[in-house]
Amino acid sequence: MHAPARPTSRRTSRRPLSGRRRGGFTLAEVTLATAILAAAITTSIGVIQWGLRHLDLARGTTLAAQILQSEIERLRMMGWSSIIALPAETAVPLSNAFATDSALAERFTLTRNVAPDAARPDDIRLITVTVRWTTTDGKPHTRSFRATYAREGMYDYFYTLARS
Repeated sequence: MHAPARPTSRRTSRRPLSGRRRGGFTLAEVTLATAILAAAITTSIGVIQWGLRHLDLARGTTLAAQILQSEIERLRMMGWSSIIALPAETAVPLSNAFATDSALAERFTLTRNVAPDAARPDDIRLITVTVRWTTTDGKPHTRSFRATYAREGMYDYFYTLARS
């Protein structure tokens, strides 16, 4: 009797004989993906910090403009005798402006400069109001507003000049 013939096996691929292929990523692929992800996260954190700094600056600029406007409006309502009695330069307290948030009153400083006009010192005062503050990144900022106050009221000088 003959021994039965053994079937010949033809392997066309280099897969393990178990018939199951193990899936996964190589170490190089994982390292590259991790590096790309780390770079993306680092970049996005930098962009977020940049945006927050500019948001803080925008908020500070808006508050500074409101402080300037408020002080100019307060001065506009004063009479000539009160205007000429103002000191040449003084710091204006902001505790009344920020009654609900004392931290803002400490963050901003307001100064006012009142000087007679060289051409008409008895009739005109030049008023400069300046706000200074520091943003959260430690950079100082300044905004100023300059107005002309005439004996007949703020800005009335231009109308009086046009009539004569």
